[in-house]
Amino acid sequence: MKTLKIHLIRHGATDANYLGQYIGCKTDLPLAPEGLNELRLLKENMDYPDIERLYSSPMLRCRQTGAVLYPDKQIIPVADLREYDFGSFEGKTAAQLEGDPNFIPWTSGKLSAPPGGEDNSEFIKRLCVGLNKIVLDMTEDGVTNAGVIMHGGAIMMLLGASAVPRHKPVEWTADNGRGYSLLITPSLYFKSGIVEVYDII
Repeated sequence: MKTLKIHLIRHGATDANYLGQYIGCKTDLPLAPEGLNELRLLKENMDYPDIERLYSSPMLRCRQTGAVLYPDKQIIPVADLREYDFGSFEGKTAAQLEGDPNFIPWTSGKLSAPPGGEDNSEFIKRLCVGLNKIVLDMTEDGVTNAGVIMHGGAIMMLLGASAVPRHKPVEWTADNGRGYSLLITPSLYFKSGIVEVYDII
């Protein structure tokens, strides 16, 4: 089997990103006008990876990002790559949540899910399922180079769980329109779930 290249790219900025709000899978925001302009400037000034196929979270901000960065590619939505469910934290900022007794335990990892939200381990499992679907689709069709438009937190959690070199999720942060390039050897991946990060976008 050929080695695959998969490029994880964070979507452009929304108004909620500028406001510092927790926006997950319950709020399908578009990109902010400033976010669109930032993406267009990045596209003009950066060499984004050449790809054969483009996958994306089904959420609008990701699909819009894909259309800007790869306008000639059909976007293939992958439902399992949608953003985290922040439960009762949805739409709020860290400052607004300071008085919530569940907020600090959640941010410190002592609480696995926000009230009414998604368990962290289930989120990671879902993301891994989504990546696995992409790898299977690529291998079945002979595609060796693909882009994936995702959410910042999703990239962090996915790479924290499966990437080498090993880092904590918080060390896999990516700015809007940026991300990481992965090498995946299917025979190794299907046994261990391990991916290798070889470049920064």
